[in-house]
Amino acid sequence: MRGLYSAKPWFTRLLNRIVTAAVARGWSPDVFTVVGILFAGLAAMGLVVGSWPIVLVGLVGRLAGANLDGAVARARGVSRPLGFVINEIGDRASDLLPLTALAYLAFRTGSLVALALALIAVTAASWPTFISLAIAGAGGRRMNGGPFGKTERTLIVFVSAVALSFFPTVATLCAASLVIIAGSAVTTVGRAVSGSRLLLRAE
Repeated sequence: MRGLYSAKPWFTRLLNRIVTAAVARGWSPDVFTVVGILFAGLAAMGLVVGSWPIVLVGLVGRLAGANLDGAVARARGVSRPLGFVINEIGDRASDLLPLTALAYLAFRTGSLVALALALIAVTAASWPTFISLAIAGAGGRRMNGGPFGKTERTLIVFVSAVALSFFPTVATLCAASLVIIAGSAVTTVGRAVSGSRLLLRAE
């Protein structure tokens, strides 16, 4: 199950003009990794100040940056191992910033339950990537997609930002954290099972 990750080709086509411009001007793919992180920071700021439109702009920019770094690298023919590492660091930082903002909001409520769940969610968001990199390190392929990957986490952050304008803060943060924890756990198990099967076949 690939989840919203299956929409990546469509999103990439929307960004084709930027890719074309980047190739023509010789822009480094790493620039877009940094852009993605900066937009993730904007989304985090939007959460803290309570502005879901800012969160929306930040999250779309975050996904665009994450998409463009790989697309530009492939289009320019400059893909390299170090680029893979930089891309992973960028993705993890871009995940961490909005989720940390949610944890900060939970801290401000004074609810220990909300804070604990938010902190677990911050950690849980890295589980699918951890197992994917472990499988890739063992000789398998880098696994992406759902049912709860990067795109789904981004969607939950946006839904939470909107919900915080209409529903109690503690309940909203707890619900968002539980979805992230459960979704990340299911995705991690799914990737572990699929990856293990592929590794066993390769033996």
